[in-house]
Amino acid sequence: MSSASPETAQSATWKGQFGRDYTDRNTWDPVELDALYLKNYGISRRALNHDFLHDIPKDTSFLEVGCNTGNQLLLLQAMGFSNLSGIELQPYAFALAQKRLARVSLALGSVLSLPYEDASFNVVFTSGVLIHISPDDLPRALDEIYRCSSCYIWGLEYFSSTEVEIPYRNHSHLLWKMDYARRYLERFKDLELVREQRLPYLQSDNQDTVFLLKKTL
Repeated sequence: MSSASPETAQSATWKGQFGRDYTDRNTWDPVELDALYLKNYGISRRALNHDFLHDIPKDTSFLEVGCNTGNQLLLLQAMGFSNLSGIELQPYAFALAQKRLARVSLALGSVLSLPYEDASFNVVFTSGVLIHISPDDLPRALDEIYRCSSCYIWGLEYFSSTEVEIPYRNHSHLLWKMDYARRYLERFKDLELVREQRLPYLQSDNQDTVFLLKKTL
């Protein structure tokens, strides 16, 4: 396990009222989550999950890093996945996740210092989390995710071929987009890209990316 996580400007913001407000805006049940994805991309989150995870056994161990109130974990549970864990930085979101998620192991903590042994989970994943980590701190976050995965790293994040900072609700230094799959592949030579899909937004020129990486050693 890694040493204690440093407090960053981003983590301090997300732990406070800004993070609580985000949580209240973005808590969905599986039906609402699928509807949101259909509105944004024309494909449900359940369909995306099936495309990327259809050959992964239902008892495979998953860790979601930055699970918030458990939207993604609830959907995985509804799809039959049974060995689920999550970690969340925001105390308010963590408390709500504890109420919403049965039979899921939850922890309060940071991606910069995950409280797990090496290779503790078959799949470690993020969904809209890496985009909120400063580029200065991103290498440590990727190292922690890589360290805790025994096999797969799965992600859905904003995409840009170059690193771009985006103003977020009148705040700076809280949102970036880049090619996150390539950042992993450049940093860890034993990772291979299993699948990747770009998700253009139906109502804007933005796009997201979903990717599944696998350790080859």
